[in-house]
Amino acid sequence: MAHDLTRTLFARALGEHAAVLAKVEAACAIPLAALAAACIASVKAGGKILFFGNGGSAGDAQHLATELVVRFSRNRKAIAAIALTTDTSLLTAAGNDLGFETIFARQIEALGRPGDVAIGISTSGKSPNVIAALNEAGRGKLVTAAFTGEAGLAGHADHIVSVPSRTTARIQEMHILIGQVLCAALEQGLGLVPVESEG
Repeated sequence: MAHDLTRTLFARALGEHAAVLAKVEAACAIPLAALAAACIASVKAGGKILFFGNGGSAGDAQHLATELVVRFSRNRKAIAAIALTTDTSLLTAAGNDLGFETIFARQIEALGRPGDVAIGISTSGKSPNVIAALNEAGRGKLVTAAFTGEAGLAGHADHIVSVPSRTTARIQEMHILIGQVLCAALEQGLGLVPVESEG
């Protein structure tokens, strides 16, 4: 019975994934290309990319920052990126002393510089601490961006890559795909690895 249940769940998830994936290129290709261009310009000018989010999105923030700093497709010069989700002392101090909504905004205030790119990740588009950080980044003249779902983060970021779904799992799957395309675009756009040709 467990075997049949798992196969049913797997088939359903794959079907949902395929349905969302079919919509993602039309919905996300242009905003992702614009975000990639902004990130490339920032890094070329000495800036950095700051990623943040909660839960699974925190994991995505760490994953993507790691792929930029260490490597994505092959060994090359490091790309400046930070996940604002990893310092437990800072996160717990800010949460305890200033409130959970401040945990990313406080780091943006301390570490962000004009021209850096702040990328908030929120499947719901409603995370108060992500919104607060994007607002702080805007005040600090950072380039602001968001990976989100159908609910969107309209009005809170310069660049919004919105997955056309309201299902958290499907949005998360697309966020890591989109994030890895961003990593590839940075590696190649900065001339750190050869540009891959089509075919």
